[in-house]
Amino acid sequence: MVDSTALDSAVAGASYPTVPLTPMTVPAHEAEARSRSFHDVMARRRTVRDYSTRPIPDGVVEWAVRTANTAPSGAHVQPWRFVVITDPERKRRLREAAEAEEREFYAHRASAEWLAALAPIGTDWHKPFLEDAPAVIVVFEVHKGPASPRPYYTKESVGIAVGLLLASLHQAGLATLTHTPSPMKFLNEVCERPQEERAAYVIPVGYPAEGARVPDLRRKDLDEVLVRL
Repeated sequence: MVDSTALDSAVAGASYPTVPLTPMTVPAHEAEARSRSFHDVMARRRTVRDYSTRPIPDGVVEWAVRTANTAPSGAHVQPWRFVVITDPERKRRLREAAEAEEREFYAHRASAEWLAALAPIGTDWHKPFLEDAPAVIVVFEVHKGPASPRPYYTKESVGIAVGLLLASLHQAGLATLTHTPSPMKFLNEVCERPQEERAAYVIPVGYPAEGARVPDLRRKDLDEVLVRL
């Protein structure tokens, strides 16, 4: 049970000033249509592994990161860092290090069950998209350090932020992929980040290559994922 006295005391002692809420006003008769429209756009989002060298328009990645930065986070610590890599040499280093870890994963670390689950998708240790995509965003969790406070619900907070990042990039017509090599410590060196930052996602960003193909996947039906009580 929540101690209401303690809660009232904490709220009374809050250091953030308050401002009037300015909610987004949507007429009730438009709400479902807007929700469906957003769904229809996002339903076309697919993980892409083949990228064009076509450059990304100026400002798009920056606005996507701004959108990700609006995500809720535990105690409003905002425990994330987005490192955008466009330098070809650094992308080459990233690919070499990631493929070294992936070779170990596919050869020794992954269980037979895990490999069987991946088999229909056709992935392996080769990760050319890390060089081919015009940009790669490496997302770090920011933990307690000399210039950063202790975070709360770090993985949950960063995960929500990444979801908004992917949605924003998709809305701009760009393709993405969420790559999670394991372990990821090599990314601190490649991205020149301090030890209190821990890599969580590697996200190539760009336009799909001409003729790019993706697995013919089916998403679960609503009655498989929605429970009403």
